[in-house]
Amino acid sequence: MASPQEEDTRVPSSSTCGFFKFIKALPGKFWRTVADFARKLKKLGQDDPRRIFHSLKVALAITLVSLFYYFEPLYDGFGEEAIWAVISVVVVFEFYVGTTIGRGLNRMLATLVAGGLSVGANRLATLSGEKGEPILIAIFVFIMARYDYGLLIFILTFSMVSISSYRGDQVTRMAIERLTTIIIGSFTSLVICICIFPVWIGVDLHKLVAAHLEKLGNFLEGFGDEYFHLVSEDGNSRDQSFLQGYKSVLTSKSSEETMANLARWEPGHGGFRFRHPWKQYLKVAALARECAYKTQALHSYLTSPIQSPLEEKCKIQESSRIISSECGKAMKELSSTFKKITISSMADLHISKAKAAAENLRTILQSGIWKDTEDLLEIIPAAAVASLLLDVVIFTESVSEAVHKLASLAHFKSPNPRITPEDQPQLTNIDGPDNHVIIIDDESMSPSSNNNGISSTETSSRVQGV
Repeated sequence: MASPQEEDTRVPSSSTCGFFKFIKALPGKFWRTVADFARKLKKLGQDDPRRIFHSLKVALAITLVSLFYYFEPLYDGFGEEAIWAVISVVVVFEFYVGTTIGRGLNRMLATLVAGGLSVGANRLATLSGEKGEPILIAIFVFIMARYDYGLLIFILTFSMVSISSYRGDQVTRMAIERLTTIIIGSFTSLVICICIFPVWIGVDLHKLVAAHLEKLGNFLEGFGDEYFHLVSEDGNSRDQSFLQGYKSVLTSKSSEETMANLARWEPGHGGFRFRHPWKQYLKVAALARECAYKTQALHSYLTSPIQSPLEEKCKIQESSRIISSECGKAMKELSSTFKKITISSMADLHISKAKAAAENLRTILQSGIWKDTEDLLEIIPAAAVASLLLDVVIFTESVSEAVHKLASLAHFKSPNPRITPEDQPQLTNIDGPDNHVIIIDDESMSPSSNNNGISSTETSSRVQGV
């Protein structure tokens, strides 16, 4: 049996071994941490390379405004107030151009107004004497309230200048220096954000609405085959992921409103003019969301345990499939209109086919096809699906009208007309000294032209000198 002294000597030995193991494992843990960070950085760059450029732009802006501290001439001009230029870059610089412009202008305007009012409040407080001055300053600071970012900066500047002036006499100089450094920091952020790899929030809003329409189109186009259990032409099962795409449309209202408000700050860029109709995007998105609610109801009947028998579904199968398919094609065409920023009438053709099928379905439902059915539970799901599809046609037409209005307000481009070889005139070259070209008009060769008393030889050719 070991003595207590021997046990005491063994305890430090095991603790020392554990410490050395910990030290030995540190390099491995360090390199694993570095590798994990590199993998996350690589994934970030692959998912959205704009984030990498944004971090480099922020670093550049902070480096530029830090020169106010590193260079003596600049530091002598502003002193300790130069730190506000760095703070302004950190606070103002955002990922999107619209957000940066909004924050920058709000910060500069709020600083200007708050600085002027704080100087006036200080002058007013000094008139009340030494005892009344701190009381009035405290009252002026207390009555401020926080509503948005601009007012938050207003309160911050007003409070700091007002309170600082109680222990200093150069309140006007302090306000001017602080305003100047904030303007410099804000303008530095704006110039770098706009001129170096700008990220436009209006473009992302444009793509978001287009993606919503495409997701609704994918669901509607494939809903008919899924509901009526039709197998694809190649016999393989389809990917079911398109049935879940509509869910993102239902939860995007707040982000769309935020993006539209910030997009109004952005200058004209690309196909987006200065006063671009961003509010119309919200109207299109709202109508698409209402259609998505109908889509959600349709999806519930795909997974409902209560289903109508197949023979009952077959009574409305043809019209329902046409409605679902044509509405889906119309939505996808409208999405293509968004992506290409062009005017297209193809969606109207699909909507016309869907409306014709809707009239046919309405006639079938009114003819009493299920009047002999004894169990109402067998026909209620199919009837509900038919009713929802009729509503989808109405919402699809409303979305189309909103998109056409947006195309008119935003001056979308007209597509270039396609000229087929049949539409071009036939050219026949005649070798000769005068190098003439004879253009033969096929329409004049038709029998209708001859019936008008004009000979084909007189109207079928025209000689031009080149």
